Amino acid sequence: MLRAEKMIRNIIFDIGNVLAAFQWKEYFESFHYSPEVLERLIRATVMDPMWNEFDKGELEEETVFQRFYENDPGIEQEIRETLLNIHDMLGRYDYAIPWLRDLKGKGYHVYYLSNFSRKAYEECAHVLDFLPLMEGGIMSYQEKMTKPDPAIYQLLLSRYGLKAQECVFLDDTPRNVEAAIGQGMAGIVFRNQAQAIAQLRKLGVE
Repeated sequence: MLRAEKMIRNIIFDIGNVLAAFQWKEYFESFHYSPEVLERLIRATVMDPMWNEFDKGELEEETVFQRFYENDPGIEQEIRETLLNIHDMLGRYDYAIPWLRDLKGKGYHVYYLSNFSRKAYEECAHVLDFLPLMEGGIMSYQEKMTKPDPAIYQLLLSRYGLKAQECVFLDDTPRNVEAAIGQGMAGIVFRNQAQAIAQLRKLGVE
C-alpha cells in the first residue's frame, strides 16, 4: 500500500462509534425494563428502518415517533419515556480531542461525515465538544441525505474543495466505507483507535 506518495491530507471521521460511543443498548438498559420489554423496545425503534429516516431529517420528529408507537402499541409508554431526552445515548471517547489535536498539529485537515438526527445533535451536544476542533463536516439531518448515498460524499468534497484522492474516511460501518472508496477516497473500517492509527500509518499518515 502506498505511504507518503499517496499524500493523504484530509481525514474524515464518522462520529458514532468512532469519535463518540453510540451506546443505545446501554441507554435502554438504564431504564431497567424486563428483558422482554427491552427486546421489544429495541425492535420498535433503533432496529426499524424509520430510524434511518430520523437521521435523514426529512420527517418531523413526531411522525417518526408515531411509527415507533405503532410498531408496538403495548409499550408506547416505554418508547415515549426512553425517547423523551436521549442525552445519554451518546457517550464520550476520551481519545477524541487529543487525537484530533495531534492530527491537526501534524498538518492534517479533519472533517466529519455522520448520520445524525437533529434530536441527537441537540440533546447530545455535551459529548460533541470535539466539533469546534474540526474544519467542517456534514450531519445527515441538515442535508436530508444519509450515508451510503454517494451524493453525501460528493457534497462534502465539493463544499470544502477537497480532492477525493487526498482523503481517507473512517467509519464503523463497512458499507459506508465502501461507498467512500467508490467516490475515490481511501477508507478504513473503524474497530478501535489503535487499529485505525495502524491503518492510517499504512497510508502514510503518521
